[in-house]
Amino acid sequence: MRSLLFLLFSIPLIAFSQQTINASITHDNVQRDYILYVPTMYNANNPTPLVLNFHGYTSNANDQMWYGDFRLIADTANFLVVHPQGQLDNSGNTHWNVGWTGSIGDDVSFTAALIDSLSAIYNIDANRIYSTGMSNGGFMSYLLACQLSGRIAAVASVTGGMGPLMMGNCNPQHPIPIMEVHGTADFTVPYNGDTWLESVSSAMDYWVNFNQCDTQSVFTAMPNINTSDGSTAEHFVWKNGLNGVEVEHYKIINGGHSWPGTSFFTANQDISASIEIWRFFSKYDINGLINPATSVIEIEKTNRQLLKVVDVLGRECLPKKNATLFYIFDDGTVEKKLIINN
Repeated sequence: MRSLLFLLFSIPLIAFSQQTINASITHDNVQRDYILYVPTMYNANNPTPLVLNFHGYTSNANDQMWYGDFRLIADTANFLVVHPQGQLDNSGNTHWNVGWTGSIGDDVSFTAALIDSLSAIYNIDANRIYSTGMSNGGFMSYLLACQLSGRIAAVASVTGGMGPLMMGNCNPQHPIPIMEVHGTADFTVPYNGDTWLESVSSAMDYWVNFNQCDTQSVFTAMPNINTSDGSTAEHFVWKNGLNGVEVEHYKIINGGHSWPGTSFFTANQDISASIEIWRFFSKYDINGLINPATSVIEIEKTNRQLLKVVDVLGRECLPKKNATLFYIFDDGTVEKKLIINN
C-alpha cells in the first residue's frame, strides 16, 4: 500500500482517467485503507466534487462500491467517489465509530485526514464534498454533518439514522441539506426508532428545524414501476430552508434494510438511491443551493445528447421492451425508464 501511495504522489496531476485505486493513509499510527474511483471525465485542471461512500456494519469498502454504486453516474456527472474502509470493533466487526458501545477510533478525524490526502493528489472542489452511506455508513454521514460540517456540503443516508447521543451533541456550523432513504420494514435499523435510535420522523424533524425549512412537507407518491419487488416509494421534501437547503425523505413502504435500485439482494426498484442521492447532492455546495437561475439557463442553452443506455447491472445495451433501463446524457443527468411491451 505504501509503495502505491508513493507512486500516486509521484504522478503529475494530468494523468488520471477512469481508475479504481486501492490505497491507504496512516492516521493515528494506524493504516487506514480506501478505494477511490476516478471518473472518465476527470480533468486535473478543473475542481471536481468528491462523494464519500461509507459501508455498513460488518461490510467493507469493496462491497459498498458495488452495492451502493455511483461509478456509472460519476462517469457522466464527473465526480470522484471514495469508499473508506472501517476498522474492527471490540467484536471483530468492521464498523464506523458513531458512539456505539465497543466502537474504537476517531473516524471523524480520519475522514478529515482522508479528504486532506486526496486533495493533495486530486483537484477536489472543497465546496462540493458530500457524504453518503449504508446503515452504519448512514450514521457516519450524519455524524460528519454534526462534527465536520465545515467540510461537508450535503449528506444522504440509506437505512441509517441518528442516536439520541449523536442528536444531543450535534453542532453543525451551517445549514446542511439532508436526505434519508429508509424502509418501513427495516428490522435492523427500525424505521420507528428504538431505545438506541431516534425514529426517522424525529431525525427529519431535527434537520427541518435546524435548517429552518417549511414545517409542512411536499408529498409525492412515486410510480410503482416494479410491481414484483414487494414495496413502493413515497417522497417527502421540506423546502425553503436557510441558504435554499432542503430536507428530503424517500419512505420505502414495506422496504427492508437495503439500497433501493441495487441489483444485489431484494430491494425496491421504483427508485435508484444512487441516482436520487446524486440528483440531491448536485444542487448544493457548502454555501447552500447553487444558483438555480444559472442552472436553468445552462440547461436551456444545451441540447443534451444521449450517451448510452445501460441495464440495472450497468451493461450497455440497446433500448428494449420489458426492462428497466438507465438513459445517460452528456450533461451528467441519468433517467430511469421502464420499457413496457404493449
